[in-house]
Amino acid sequence: MLKQCEGSHAVAQAVALSRPEVICAYPISPQTHIVEGLGEMVKSGALTSCEFINVESEFAALSVAIGASAAGARAYTATASQGLLFMAEAVYNASGLGLPIVMTVANRAIGAPINIWNDHTDSMSMRDAGWLQIFAETNQEALDLHIQAFRIAEELSLPVMVCMDGFILTHAYERIDIPDQAQVDRYLPTYEPRQVLDPNAPVTIGAMVGPEAFTEVRYLAHAKQMQALDLMPKIAEEFKQVFGRDSGGLIKPYRLDDAETIVIALGSVLGTIKDTVDDLREEGVKIGVLGITSFRPFPIQAIRDAIAGAKRIVVIEKCFAVGIGGIVSRDVRSAVQSRPQQVFAVIAGLGGRAITKASLHKLLLEAVADKLELLTFLDLDWSIVNRVLEREKKQRRSGPVAEGILRDIGTVASRIG
Repeated sequence: MLKQCEGSHAVAQAVALSRPEVICAYPISPQTHIVEGLGEMVKSGALTSCEFINVESEFAALSVAIGASAAGARAYTATASQGLLFMAEAVYNASGLGLPIVMTVANRAIGAPINIWNDHTDSMSMRDAGWLQIFAETNQEALDLHIQAFRIAEELSLPVMVCMDGFILTHAYERIDIPDQAQVDRYLPTYEPRQVLDPNAPVTIGAMVGPEAFTEVRYLAHAKQMQALDLMPKIAEEFKQVFGRDSGGLIKPYRLDDAETIVIALGSVLGTIKDTVDDLREEGVKIGVLGITSFRPFPIQAIRDAIAGAKRIVVIEKCFAVGIGGIVSRDVRSAVQSRPQQVFAVIAGLGGRAITKASLHKLLLEAVADKLELLTFLDLDWSIVNRVLEREKKQRRSGPVAEGILRDIGTVASRIG
């Protein structure tokens, strides 16, 4: 059924259609509308056989989901930004216990200074926690990926984060094809847990593991993620057969056939990049786009095959590893080992800064002309940066540093405002 609705409400519909048995909710922007929508459905009786649990924190939200999943329930929660950091211990516990929890991460920047707008810093901070991470380009894909996420999680007995750009997707209204319950039931079978905590048959899970076996435990977690590389394309194909849409999988190629330059990115920015690439194609530039849906596990071979014919790779990423540079680009470089292909990291959109076609057009022409630095910050205001750095240098020589830094932060904040 085609419906004009907010992205968050579409995701809430997808989760409800997946028949969750326990939903653990704590509000934090920009994911709040998702759990609000689910709470309304439970209260009204539109979503039955489901317990909606209001908790006191994000840590509690995932902890309750862990308990529910361990007891054999299909469990769901959602979070963002500092909320994901607050539940960090539980994030590792969920994957270490092999629990098939599905969690939406409405991607948002991490402070300080406080920022509620979108980038990918939050989910990237948990990239090594053992969860599968899949990124949505559109709200339609966000809906589709949540239904697929329950299949993936339960077939592998691993937790899945579905990452969607905060505000850009969560609060955007657009036409979305919402499936009916019969379709979802045909695609997503009743949950049959691999392990269940039962008082009548007591077992221990998550017991201490010593040095003699901990490496093996971690390797097995890695091996299960590698199994997802084979499973996710199959699940995406089955989804296409049932719902008639090509959604999910590992990667999304766009105009790659003769591309000498390939742009790689995650999430909603792919739409703007594709529009820019279309314009460049009309100018005769041989350029294409490769969207990454599965960030964890990282599909090295699929990416390697897709970019085989390119001379250069430009990775546009909405995250930044302070002290080293790009995050996604570093993983992409592992896919081009032993090849002469150059990989350029472009940091863009941090804290919700707009990524415009005009800026991308200029940037990509520089890349095609081999004039791009290996690490580039799109639309960085060097006048602010240099002024702050120069002031800090003077204060290291002559005066109190703390007062100067506070003044510099105020200068940057007022300049942005």
